[in-house]
Parts: sequence; C-alpha cells; structure tokens
Amino acid sequence: MRVLVTGASGFTGGYMVDHLVERGYQVRAFVRPTSNTAHLKAKGVDIASGDLLYKADLAQAMRNIDVVYHIAALYREANQPDQAYWDVNVTGTENVMAAALEMGVQRVLHCSTCGVHGHIEKPPAAETAPIKPGDIYQETKVEGEKVAMFYHREKGLPVTIARPVGIYGPGDQRMLKMYRMINRGKFIMFGGGNVLYHLSYVTDIVEGFRLAAETPAAAGEIYIIAGDTYFTLNDFARMVAAALGVKPPRLHPPVWPVYAAGWLCEKICIPLRVQPPIFRRRVDLFVKDRAFDISKAKRELGFQPRVGLEEGIRRTAQWYKENGYLD
Repeated sequence: MRVLVTGASGFTGGYMVDHLVERGYQVRAFVRPTSNTAHLKAKGVDIASGDLLYKADLAQAMRNIDVVYHIAALYREANQPDQAYWDVNVTGTENVMAAALEMGVQRVLHCSTCGVHGHIEKPPAAETAPIKPGDIYQETKVEGEKVAMFYHREKGLPVTIARPVGIYGPGDQRMLKMYRMINRGKFIMFGGGNVLYHLSYVTDIVEGFRLAAETPAAAGEIYIIAGDTYFTLNDFARMVAAALGVKPPRLHPPVWPVYAAGWLCEKICIPLRVQPPIFRRRVDLFVKDRAFDISKAKRELGFQPRVGLEEGIRRTAQWYKENGYLD
C-alpha cells in the first residue's frame, strides 16, 4: 500500500511514518521545505515538500497514493494569531480533502483531537459527547472535522476522523516542562489536582490510526483513540515523580490567580509574536476534566492499547534522561 503522511517531521507524524515503514508500506512524507528530513530519508521514505495552503503541492504529493494520513496541524503555539490556526487547521484540511478527491485517494485518515469536547462534564466522554471547544486550536479542529465530513458526505471521499487524547512518549517535547519541573522539585500543583486526565502512548495512537484507515466500515466514522485508563492529575504527577526517583509535588495554591495572569500575558505578548510565559490554555490542565471512552474503537476497529500508563511514563522519563533534557 502506498501512503502519504502529512506532518511527517513532527512527533506523531514521525511515529506514524516509522509504524508504516516497519510494516512494509511505501511511505511518502509531506513536509515543509524547511523541515529536517535526514531521518526520513534514512528510512527510505519518499519526500514531498510543500505547503498545506497550496492544493497543487498536495495534489502532486498524492500521485499514486492509496491512503492519506493527515496529521499536520498548528498546535497550541501561544504566540500565533488566530488566523494562523484557521489557515493550517481549516484551510489546510480543505486543501488536503480537495487534493485527495482529485487524485482518487482511497481513504483519508484525518487527525482531529478530543479537545473538541472541551471540559468533560459527565466523564468518560464518547464520540457523541457535546462539542464544546474552549480555545482557538480546538475551535479550528472542530471546523476541520466539518470540512472532512463534508467531503465524505457530499463528495463521496472516504474519510475517517480520529480524535486522539494527550499524545506522549519518547521524543515528545510538550510534556518536557512538567517532567523537568517535577524532577527539580519545582512543579506546583495549582488547585486540588483532582481533575481527570487522560493520555495516549504514541505507538498506541499510530496503531489506532492505521486500524481506522484500513477498516472498510470505518469510512464516515469518528473514533476516540486513547489509553485504556484515565486518572487524576495528582496520580499522574506521582507516577512521573516515581519514574524520576524524586518526591511528588506538595504545593497546592489556588489556580484562578494564575489564570488571570495568563490572560494578561497573552494580551501583552501575542501582538508582539512573543511566546507568553503563562497562557490560559496551559492553565486549563488544572481545571478541566479530560476522560474518554474508547469502547467504540475497541469494538469496531479491534483497537487495544498495549503500553500501560506507568510503563509509558517510565519510557518517556528514561528518554528525557538519556538525551540530557533533565540536566
């Protein structure tokens, strides 16, 4: 099978490429012209450089392609204006779907996010839970889903949507700050730490994506792809501390002053294109429940997470240590 992976130079996209190459697929990577592609070329991956905002680039990349894994997205860069999210996550998705239709692609796997559900009031949430995006990233991912489903229902393009939850694992940089601060004894647990948290080990995620892309009956469906269990933020911090061999966080100051500080930092920094030291989307970690039901993916795709939470945390901590990120 010949497949195209957008966002192949990123964390999840890179694991997607590895997963497919290991199984003998012919893989083409769609990356920006400025991306470092040495590791992709070393795996024998065909490189297609281009921009999601140019449908012609995508159409060229999709020549002789059977399945497209659309993983590329703009993810929570707090120094970016709202329009940048719309350009990548909505217009970019529109261009992927249009090019796939034009080139006769057999299936598109569109990577969305469980973040479209926002705060989960009645955990765990299934695919039918209310859609309540809480920030510009989540809003544009909702719109991206609408575009993908329009192409499926109105134009006959076979599309499957996957909503992953909190992807982590060796190579991830998004959780590095938390690991580093816990390791140094400087992590502060704002609020009670009893909000629910859910994570997905990256190799489980890409296997879920592959199953969703290859199951015939999954066309037109939406699947939550995540780890087997959810837990409290306190539990997660304790497990990270145990993996690092340090004491867990003890301080629990109130969260709302930090939320207000995040709002102020955003107002000052974003117009200047400066990354705010604190921003509200990061503070959401301490106040919004994230807990999801993966029974649909298990039942219809045969999806089964293989890496348990403690093992995944241990592997990630070990990778950070070995690569000098915790020094």
